[in-house]
Amino acid sequence: MNSPTQDNAWLRAMPWVFVLIWSTGFIVARYGMPHAPPMKFLAVRYALSIACFLPWIVLAGVKWPATRAQWFHLAVTGVLMHAGYLGGVWAAVKAGMGAGLSSLIVGLQPVLTAIWLSSTGSRVNSRQWLGLLLGFAGLVLVVSRKFGDGGPGDQANWFNLSLAVMALLAITVGTLYQKRFVAACDVRTANAAQLMAALLVTLPLTLLEAEAMQWNAELFGAMAWSVLGLTLGGSSLLYMLIQRGAAASVTSLMYLVPPCTALIAWLLFAEPITAVTLAGTLLTAFGVSLVVRASR
Repeated sequence: MNSPTQDNAWLRAMPWVFVLIWSTGFIVARYGMPHAPPMKFLAVRYALSIACFLPWIVLAGVKWPATRAQWFHLAVTGVLMHAGYLGGVWAAVKAGMGAGLSSLIVGLQPVLTAIWLSSTGSRVNSRQWLGLLLGFAGLVLVVSRKFGDGGPGDQANWFNLSLAVMALLAITVGTLYQKRFVAACDVRTANAAQLMAALLVTLPLTLLEAEAMQWNAELFGAMAWSVLGLTLGGSSLLYMLIQRGAAASVTSLMYLVPPCTALIAWLLFAEPITAVTLAGTLLTAFGVSLVVRASR
């Protein structure tokens, strides 16, 4: 059994581990997307993730949700936060949108969350608003050099913009819905239930994709990390953070994803980090710190 000191250390580390894992999403897309259509890739990812969770649940003797209402709420969050968010982002990038613009659109999530909380009577104080706005300003600086970085086909149009906005709304509504309706339960069974719902929604969409998956080392690597790192690790951490934290402070962590992604891209692909990127990173980190400290 872990000591209280170890538990507290893990709780403090959870947000930063989540940001590090979640930041690899676009890195995975860079490796895997040229070799697979988005819905087929995601359907395989969901199926393999479920196949990993099921024996883990059985061996650990974990109980499944006890009521139909809990199953329903988990299914709704699964459709929104897996099928809606991931499907929208991956489809938008596949349809020609650059990673910078898609990151910026999805990066509006903390602001939308704060607006919703304020409109429903939940208190978002002046320090949190300042932190949210500073974080978004830093995000703009970080991704500014990425506009138009998607190659010859990089363009924004009504179709891929609609997909990116759908992803933004899905992750925002999903986060708020989970915080409001999903009762605390084991993260393994909760994640498995969410993935089952996401798979049921995604499978019919694969029939609309004529492109086949071209299995090679890059696609295998992207799939392996998507399942083990992003779904089993990142999605599970996000579930626990939402259950434990205030919605505004949890979503503000999303501001840290593009700066962290830039750092990973520098390490893996030698993509340059400019003075503007560094300034944006510092501004984002400061903004997030204001939101988190205010919520505490």
